[in-house]
Amino acid sequence: MTSHHHRAGDDHHADDSAADPFDWDHRGEQLEREAELDLGWIEQVLEWLAAAPGVVEHAVDLGSGPGVAASALATAFPGATVTAVDGSRALLDRALARAERVGLGGRVRALQHDLAESLVAIPRADVLWISRVLHHLPDPAAALAALHDRLRPGGRIVVVEGGLPARWAPEDLGFGRPNLQARLDVAQGDALHSLPGHQGIRPGTDWAALLRAAGFSEVATRSWLVDLPAPAPDAVRAHVHDRLALTRDRLGPYLQPDDLAAVDRLVDPADPLGVARRPDLFWLFAQTVHTGRA
Repeated sequence: MTSHHHRAGDDHHADDSAADPFDWDHRGEQLEREAELDLGWIEQVLEWLAAAPGVVEHAVDLGSGPGVAASALATAFPGATVTAVDGSRALLDRALARAERVGLGGRVRALQHDLAESLVAIPRADVLWISRVLHHLPDPAAALAALHDRLRPGGRIVVVEGGLPARWAPEDLGFGRPNLQARLDVAQGDALHSLPGHQGIRPGTDWAALLRAAGFSEVATRSWLVDLPAPAPDAVRAHVHDRLALTRDRLGPYLQPDDLAAVDRLVDPADPLGVARRPDLFWLFAQTVHTGRA
């Protein structure tokens, strides 16, 4: 089970294939590019954490993906080592390579482990960072209780879950029916709930309450707004194109033909109203983060 592959409001619900719903190994470059769009709010969260009392000698990024957050953790806590934990060896190798590129080699290490199997192998830490992973685990409440035991006394957990769906264009695209993005959100949710083990997942989970029930104190919740106005930079255009291409491939059974036709126009690089060329493309979403202390 991996993380940082799921962006708030994105089609992480649809990143599935017939062979393996979460086959991330061959999407490393794309996943790293997407995760880099998160760096702004990640660094703000870590600045908030670093200002709190306590010494951080070891941080763990659970479901690290390509290691963007793992390197950010090492930067925010210069006296700490960071363990990136992921089920994908290819993504862990990418995480280590990223750490080397940004001058953090030796401070970021890798542990290949499937979080859905157990959490007892997670090394004890002062900070546990778990981003967009808990909602995929069979029993998130039990997982939080287990993670409480993996923190040193006074250590902190950071749970990235919830927020508001991303928006990237006006409701009226200039073609098709208005409010396409809202219908894509519904289709993505339907696709997720059809996957084995995900039938019980619904929006609106009270993560702060689950943290308190697991024994965490000083529980706090904050949200960060990401607002990249039009005209969007190339990285946003590439990301929106990638997510729409996945939508076209994976959400066919959940969308009406006219919405599929609209997606086809959006991903067409020659269409003046496609995401590659339209001047009004932007990137706006809110990411919610929950923290607690052991």
